[in-house]
Amino acid sequence: MPPSILDIGCGVNKYPGATGIDRLSNTAADIVWDLDKFPWPVEAESFDQARMIHVIEHVGDVMATIAEVHRLLKPGGRVIIETPHYTDFSSWCDPTHRWHLNSFSFRYFGDDDAGFGYYTGVRFREVAIHVKLLALWRYLGFQALVNASRRFRLFWEHYLCFVVRGKVVRFEFEKV
Repeated sequence: MPPSILDIGCGVNKYPGATGIDRLSNTAADIVWDLDKFPWPVEAESFDQARMIHVIEHVGDVMATIAEVHRLLKPGGRVIIETPHYTDFSSWCDPTHRWHLNSFSFRYFGDDDAGFGYYTGVRFREVAIHVKLLALWRYLGFQALVNASRRFRLFWEHYLCFVVRGKVVRFEFEKV
């Protein structure tokens, strides 16, 4: 049986075989719903996977949205989130972007909560985080260094990301 997939903010390019939810009616959405209104009209623990591709930066409340995604995933279900890195031009030129995120923005939901685990009881296990850099830095091999170790990625975020700019961050988390 194929996995059940929820494509959140699917727009006109819904993921093949997925159930789409979007606030706009002129999209490929199966469910038209304001994603800032909770709970969404979906039964708890209904999906094996949730996809949020260039959506999280548009929502009104990141913490509540991630909690809602957690509610909708089956135990062990996974969420894939993709968003512009906050040093990329596209993060700032879209007037509908409310949040500008980096590769450590979702740590509050995992074991490394930086002492802020009290913000939410929702827990995810980090499966993968991948940063895509602007083309010049990819060609020079810097992207491979950033993604080679968490320690180097943290160094890059702290000291280098405004020179060696990011493009997109892709996260994959598993519901705990």
